Amino acid sequence: MITNLSRIWNKMVNILSTIYCNLILRIDGVILAKKVRFKKVPHIYKAKGAEISIGERTTINSNNFGYHLNMFSKCKLQADREGAVITIGNNCRIHGTCIHAFKSISIGNNCLIAANTNIIDANGHKLSFDDPENRINTTDDGKEIIIESNVWIGANCLILGGVRIGEGSVIAANTIVNSDVPPRCIFAGNPGKIIKKY
Repeated sequence: MITNLSRIWNKMVNILSTIYCNLILRIDGVILAKKVRFKKVPHIYKAKGAEISIGERTTINSNNFGYHLNMFSKCKLQADREGAVITIGNNCRIHGTCIHAFKSISIGNNCLIAANTNIIDANGHKLSFDDPENRINTTDDGKEIIIESNVWIGANCLILGGVRIGEGSVIAANTIVNSDVPPRCIFAGNPGKIIKKY
């Protein structure tokens, strides 16, 4: 009985979240295609002059209920400066992930991104080795991230700026991606390396 009530409650929460997000985010200038689905309300921030677009039938999941891993946090999409762009393709499933663009993050179609992944195109601060005392006052400019279609990113990954992940590749759980990943391979480790090509 309690399990059935929980399922019904979570279904209602997801429906209401989708309605709420589709209304509020459109007002805020986020571009949403048809049938974008939200499971609980994510954190979405778009600076003036920035762009966030989400493709058809994509799911942004911030709801732990029914998901096979524990999500430590809800989804976060943040394009936090003028000119920053986040583009998510069609039919993607994004779970408990942070996507933070200083410059540009592009995710193709049919991508799977597991919980607790961080995709950030900048370091936050410049290295400033000539003046490390001033490092705290600096901001990085960011380097574009491109995740091509049909990519599967496992849980707890870190995708860093300036990389391209090739079509159909799999990024194993707990991997740090700080270099390009060719198409159709398994990439794993810290730092990540090619385990197998197909």
